Amino acid sequence: KSGLDPGGAWHAWGMACLKAGNLNSAREKFNRCLKPPVDLNQLNHGSRLVQDVIQYLESTVKPVHIADDDYFATLRELEATVRTRSLSLEVMCEGKIQHNSYYQECLFYLHSYGTNLAIISFYMRHDCMREALLHLLNKESPSEVFIEGIFIPSYESGKLHMLENLLETIDPGLECWGVYLIAACKYLQRKNYYHILYELQQFMKDHVRAAMTCIRFFTHGAKSYTELGGKQTWLLKIKDHLKVYLQEVSRSSGRKKMAFTFRKKMSATDVSRHINTVDLQMEVTKFLHQCESSGTSQMTDSSLPTLFGNNNMKMDVACKVILEGKNIEEGFGIAFRVLQDFQLEATEVYSKVAKQLVKQQKYSEIRQLLKCVNESGVAAKNDGDNIILNCLNEFKNIPAEDLDNLIQDMDSDENKIQAYMMCNKLRSAYLVSVRQEKARAVQLVQHVRQLAESSGDDVVKAICAQWL
Repeated sequence: KSGLDPGGAWHAWGMACLKAGNLNSAREKFNRCLKPPVDLNQLNHGSRLVQDVIQYLESTVKPVHIADDDYFATLRELEATVRTRSLSLEVMCEGKIQHNSYYQECLFYLHSYGTNLAIISFYMRHDCMREALLHLLNKESPSEVFIEGIFIPSYESGKLHMLENLLETIDPGLECWGVYLIAACKYLQRKNYYHILYELQQFMKDHVRAAMTCIRFFTHGAKSYTELGGKQTWLLKIKDHLKVYLQEVSRSSGRKKMAFTFRKKMSATDVSRHINTVDLQMEVTKFLHQCESSGTSQMTDSSLPTLFGNNNMKMDVACKVILEGKNIEEGFGIAFRVLQDFQLEATEVYSKVAKQLVKQQKYSEIRQLLKCVNESGVAAKNDGDNIILNCLNEFKNIPAEDLDNLIQDMDSDENKIQAYMMCNKLRSAYLVSVRQEKARAVQLVQHVRQLAESSGDDVVKAICAQWL
């Protein structure tokens, strides 16, 4: 008469029936106020009213000892079980749920008015993981429901292995779980739970991604190569994963194509390249670990470069290896292989090393570097000269004798003249210029005269004028 919503009254009446133990009457009353959710896959447990009903029913059940149930179940209960099992499409959970009318009532309300997440969470609460998984598959629920309802509760309660065993029992190839497993991996990565992620990737036999996780374990948080020296087992694990992947690829290519839909794929060439990178990183790690232990390590960089980074980082590795040995020659071989394997810009690396040696005032080592570069057999004609020219920007800090030695080590007269001009050694620039072929000599001497004029060097200006 007053036009109020009767839903609250029906709900209260239904709850009263439940408390009185009149389950059929309760169903009838709740039918008038409870509605199924619009979207069964929404990430909640349904309406508050449904949750109240489930909460009450679960709290009413007295603890049941499954063993006693098995021995003392009456004939009528067993008959009822057989009958409901054959009629029900849902797989009933072994043990207490199956034998208890209140739990059966919970399932009735959940299937009629609950979300898939609510049903799955109910199964999980009562140790019916298999039923939760089958419900998920049966309803083709999205991966968020799997993560929220099954995966998070499993690892939080230490039941990840149990979950993995069930996934494998239901589908030994894991193909029907692919979408869910990849989503779980992404979730773990977002949360930075890398140890659980690595365990899951091994279970999935996703060897390429497992190798990538091992790279993170190797590099993450290390501040020195001494630390990396202690983490070399991860490098061995990366190699193992990649080798197993190669074996699986070669085995499956012989037979009918295997459907590894959710596992990361990679060409055999790329895998071999990565194995080669790991081998080289092991060599770099051993060498730099040794250098740090023996105290020859000079560079103190904030970031620790490895060969798993981008090209700039790989170039930093090459520089570090050349600079940290007892002398330039000791690390040059490994650095040269890094440059060759990754096709890096060698001259840029050598120039960086030379500039660092200028800072460290190791001028004789720059000459040793040039010797190594020339003997490597792949240096271009002007590489050595360019290395010297690149470090002459710091010429004010280089003692005169060392500066002269470096410039005299240059191959090309043109480059020597350029170097002398850069360092304001105009008399030396003049002396090399006049030795050139006539027409070129005139151009060079004119240039030296202009520089002498602008820098106020009257002596060199007069000599040039006289020669011209």
